[in-house]
Amino acid sequence: MLNRRELVAAMASATLFASMRNVAAQSKDTFRIGALNPITGVGGAYGTGMQKMILAAADEVNAVGGAGARRLVIFAEDDQSQPQAAVLATKKLLEIDNVQALIGIWSSGVALATIPLTNDANAIFMTFGGAPEITNPKVNPKKLVYRLNTTGDGFGSAFADVCEREGFKRPATMAFNNASGIGIAEGFKKAWDLKGHKVIEAVVYEPNQPSYRSELQKVLSAKPDVIIMGSYIADTTIIIREWFETGETQKWLIPGHAVGADLIKAVGPEASEGLMVVNSISNEASTAFSIYDAAYRKAMNESGVSNIMAAASWDMLIVLALALEAAGPNADIMAINAKIKEISNPPGKLVSSFAEGKEALKSGKINYEGASSAIDFNEFSDVVPDFDLAVISNGQINRKYVVKI
Repeated sequence: MLNRRELVAAMASATLFASMRNVAAQSKDTFRIGALNPITGVGGAYGTGMQKMILAAADEVNAVGGAGARRLVIFAEDDQSQPQAAVLATKKLLEIDNVQALIGIWSSGVALATIPLTNDANAIFMTFGGAPEITNPKVNPKKLVYRLNTTGDGFGSAFADVCEREGFKRPATMAFNNASGIGIAEGFKKAWDLKGHKVIEAVVYEPNQPSYRSELQKVLSAKPDVIIMGSYIADTTIIIREWFETGETQKWLIPGHAVGADLIKAVGPEASEGLMVVNSISNEASTAFSIYDAAYRKAMNESGVSNIMAAASWDMLIVLALALEAAGPNADIMAINAKIKEISNPPGKLVSSFAEGKEALKSGKINYEGASSAIDFNEFSDVVPDFDLAVISNGQINRKYVVKI
């Protein structure tokens, strides 16, 4: 055990080390970025791809001399798809790694838990989470938060368009009790009401239950012609399995992040047959998507189409790097932040990569069109991707048509 004198000396040494670390962190030669992704937990199916695309995009930037005369340095952490774990990881990224931006956040709950920390640190924050309040001015007073996705209202509009197109008249909703699940259900109700229709039942269920039979029975007893889910893979798997065991005929409309190969394998080909999936989709016709897709295939050995969250994470890094380049050497965070919409939104020369944008900035304004969407931020700093309706057939998820909202 240390005596008092040794303890004071150790504390002084630690303070000096921390001070030296902060000086090093503030080097004008580097820009430090935190990659906060769901490597484990309910978002684990997507998080590794998201993290690898942030790292791959940073390599692309550094290969052409960095951004704003600075080399990008990435510090990666697993948020475990849990707000509590994310808060601890964010504190470490901000206070020890001294990151100046946090990107790749998948969950709305994680985003809402960590935005206050990045606001206090004046760090740029980029997320995929759909909860409407994420970019509300009360949550985002410094305008440092960006969403490379639409809100729950946007998802709800896509679900409503699909329901109308498919001829459904009596939809019900079944939502996971968090900002994302309820956001989709409430967004759907709002859009469906505007179309002059009614939602016949709305069930909210708590997470981490071994069974959802009582909630399932409640929604089935309303006799809906389709059930709109605001859910994740784990709970959807249990619900679909328990529904199939009832023997009842039922149509399901499920968000893309709650359906995948793991669900199909878990519930089996019969239970998954005919399940309908609404998902935001990547900007597949763009040159930026082709560049991202090549990187994703190399890192993950599968098509980039399978993970729009990874495409958005790629875009987050490229957008941030282009803003850093546009702001110039020695620019502070607020100057860099002021350039984000300028390099992403029209007008300007259309560019699809950091290298192309860096060169084009020498002669004027640019408009980065991304891999995940056109990346045109609205007044709330959200973007609006396209969606699709897909149907599971013979264990495969097959696109039926594209939905634009």
